[in-house]
This record gives sequence, C-alpha cells and structure tokens, in this order.
Amino acid sequence: MTETASSEPDDSFHVFDTTLRDGAQREGINLTVADKLAIARHLDDFGVGFIEGGWPGANPRDTEFFARAQQEIDFRHARLVAFGATRRAGARAADDPQVNALLASGAPVITLVAKSHDRHVELALRTTLDENLEMVRDTVSYLKDQGRRVFVDCEHFFDGYRANPEYAKAVVRAAAEAGADVVVLCDTNGGMLPAQIQAVVSTVRADTGARLGIHAQDDTGCAVANTLAAVDAGATHVQCTANGYGERVGNANLFPVVAALELKYGKKVLPDGKLREMTRISHAIAEVVNLTPSTHQPYVGVSAFAHKAGLHASAIKVDPDLYQHIDPELVGNTMRMLVSDMAGRASIELKGRELGIDLGGDRELIGRVVERVKERELKGYTYEAADASFELLLRAEVEGRPLKYFAVESWRAIVEDRPDGTHANEATVKLWAKSERIVATAEGNGPVNALDRALRVALEKIYPQLAKLELVDYKVRILEGKHGTSSTTRVLISTSDGAGEWSTVGVAENVIAASWGALEDAYAYGLLRAGVEPAK
Repeated sequence: MTETASSEPDDSFHVFDTTLRDGAQREGINLTVADKLAIARHLDDFGVGFIEGGWPGANPRDTEFFARAQQEIDFRHARLVAFGATRRAGARAADDPQVNALLASGAPVITLVAKSHDRHVELALRTTLDENLEMVRDTVSYLKDQGRRVFVDCEHFFDGYRANPEYAKAVVRAAAEAGADVVVLCDTNGGMLPAQIQAVVSTVRADTGARLGIHAQDDTGCAVANTLAAVDAGATHVQCTANGYGERVGNANLFPVVAALELKYGKKVLPDGKLREMTRISHAIAEVVNLTPSTHQPYVGVSAFAHKAGLHASAIKVDPDLYQHIDPELVGNTMRMLVSDMAGRASIELKGRELGIDLGGDRELIGRVVERVKERELKGYTYEAADASFELLLRAEVEGRPLKYFAVESWRAIVEDRPDGTHANEATVKLWAKSERIVATAEGNGPVNALDRALRVALEKIYPQLAKLELVDYKVRILEGKHGTSSTTRVLISTSDGAGEWSTVGVAENVIAASWGALEDAYAYGLLRAGVEPAK
C-alpha cells in the first residue's frame, strides 16, 4: 500500500499478507510468538498494507501475538488484521464470544470468513441458506458499528459459484450491503485456472457492484496467475503469503505478485524504495520459519538471474536485457554467471569480471579456462555449484601456477570398528607449509570430520586465520558408474568464515578422497579471502 504526503495509506489497492495465518498452515512450519513478531516486522518493513496475524480467541498463541504486536511493534506501513468467523447460527453477533474476541484483540481491521458454497452451509454449518446470509449481515454490521474495518473472505467461492452462482453472489451482496470494505473471493481448493478466475470476477463485480479481492491457493500451480487474472478483472485487493507458504502446496506468492504489480502493471503498491528490499525480505522470512529459500523462486531466488549456456552469456555480454526480463537490482537480486561444460568464452569472461578478475580479453587464456572446465566436468566436477573451486582454477590459469598455501605429502583416515559396536575415526595429515614439515593427527565423529580436524591442527599455528573457518554443509553424490560396478563420487562442501560462505568441490573414486579435495580447496579459498599471500 502506498503512502500519501499526509502518511495516510492510499486505499485504492490493497496488498494483504496472510503469512502469519494461512501461511503458517504449511506442513513443517510451527511459528512461536517470537517468530510471528519477527515476520510481522519484516512484512511491515517491506511495506505491505495489511498483515493478518491469526485468529485471536481461537488459540492462546494468536491471542498473545496480538497483545504483544501492538505493544512491541511500531507499524509504519501495515495495518494489523485479526481473522475470525461470522457468528454462530441462531445467535446474535453481539453475544458471540468468538466475535467479541476479535474486538478484544484491538486489531483495527477484521477479516471474517463466510461460507459461500451452498453445500458447505448446509453440511458444515448445518444451517439454512437464509440464516447464513443473516450471519454475514449481522456480524459485519456489528463489527462496523464498533468502529472496525471489515473484510469478508468468501470461502470456497469459486466452487460455490460453479454449483449455485446466484447464492454465491447473494453472499457477496449481503457482505457488501452490511458495510464490508472488501469482499474477497477465495479459491480455497486451488482448482481454478486464470481464464475461469477472470470470467467469474468480472461477472460478480458487474452483478453485485461490490469491491472485490482475491485469495488464491496454488494447487494447480496457478495461484500467482490467478491473482493477476483477478486484478485484470477489477479486483483491487490481493491476499498472498511470503514465499508462497500455505496449506498443501501453498498460496499465491507475495513476492512475484507484488513485483508483477509494480514492474509489469505499473501499480504503485509499495512505499518508495521497498521493492529493492524484496530479495532480502524473502530470505529473512525463510530464515525465521527455518526453511531453505527456494533457489528457483521467481525474482528473489539465487538462480532467478543465473545464466549458464554459452549462447546466453554471449548475448548478455552485449546487453544483459537480452536474456533478462528485468534488471535484477530492481528487486534486490543480482545477475550470476554459472560456469559449466556448457560455458563459452563469454561465460568465462563475465564470470571473471563478477569475481573481480580482469581477463583482459585474452583469447588464449580464456580458451584454456574453457577447455579446463570442460575437461574437469567430464570427470564429474561441477563448478556452477562451487564458485570457490572455480575461482581457484581461474586464478591458477591467470597466474600460470596453482595457488598453494601448503603442499600435502600424504594423508590417511582410519575407521576402527570396536567390539562394543562403536567406531573410532582417526586421521593423520603430513604436509609442508612455509618450509616446515608438519605431521598432525586428530579424531572426529567420522573420517571426513577427522581429516578436517587434522588439517586444522596442522595449519592453524601457521595460518591463524583458519580458526574462523567452519564447515556448514556437506553433500555427497554418487555419479553414474563408468567401469562395471565402479563409480565416481562428488562431494560439495560449504564453508563459512562468519562473514560469508563459499562452496568447493572434490571428485574421486571414493568419498574420503573426494572430501579431501573439497577440503583442500575450502582451506585455500578461506586463506585467499583472508588476504593471505600464497606460497611462491
């Protein structure tokens, strides 16, 4: 939602986020009150107009969230929204404890879920169609009289419209005539397609005159497209979740919806400068919910503007817009060049530039690097997922020699199977560093961990910078066998120095040797990052 000069929100178009309520229903997400407060701060910082915090009165966690949010968060852009249901059949809204719990939450905006599918009214609510309409009218009117802004979510609207269009529209009219600010049409089962959404929204808008919103689930993979189709048909309120979190396969993803509205439709739905925060906000929320950010998510994924094919790289070298639909900086992302056996000269030159290595258009040098990459990838290496190993390879070609901080004489790892069923893992490393021969032995919780510790013991006195290094991820892949039952193993290691992370790759016929190769690169790159000069 935009801000006017008087700091009052522009009410012409709503971006409504329901991560804390609908998004929290995703399998694997279990938010504490502290988590919800952290996400609410991120969403407000992003500039959404409304943040639906949950269902106060339905569970203690949501009740506590509303109490704390209003005390602990100074909302600069968003309005806090409480979610609940229309009153019970045969009761008065003013006497319904659940309805009054919504008021007690202190939220300035309330979203009511209402049944709009005739079969759900009769089978789930076990009441009459007329009584359901009265439940909508009474609850909306009561909350409006109490000074609250009211949105009505018409649950299962599109399925209900298909079964009984006149009744579905009657629910919309009842809500609008009772004073609802927006009536939201919900594709609760997520089964609709864009053309269907556009047709229904257009008809309902024309027949009822109500201000309409859209809430789309992603069961057909069309939630974002369905949301935009509803906008095309006149909806001026979009309900989404961060990163598309939600029940089953999720909801309409907030970030591609907002980016499309701003960059493709030309709608100003965020405060100035906030779109550039989108990638950061997406990843920050993923960290709070403890889910790895999707690398291939539109706009904000690390692969969203990654280019691999040599043909693409050649064109991008001339003009990045030739293979990118937007400038990634508009959404806080960056273009990346991936180096693989598909790489051409342009890919290598652009990747060198990205790494701060000027290849100066040296065709012979670039050609050597291309051939080296293709030769290594044929053996099982992958450099698109191991930028640090590629940079070491590239610098070695530029310098005419490998970047060496130490020379390995030998290493070994022993796994001892003990009679009590336990295992002992021990590794010994013999190497030379700064003209000194070093022998170090260490134990670990596995052979690779023992090797890592032994290497650290051997080198930390000479290179104290290594004390900051920590192995943060370890992946093993068995590649297709080439000689009968034999196979090649590829290991990817991610390492951190507290300021950043990098990935290295090792390939060998066994997992220990492959791990050693990745460890060697990880340590060498860590020293390079620390500004340590390699041995001459």
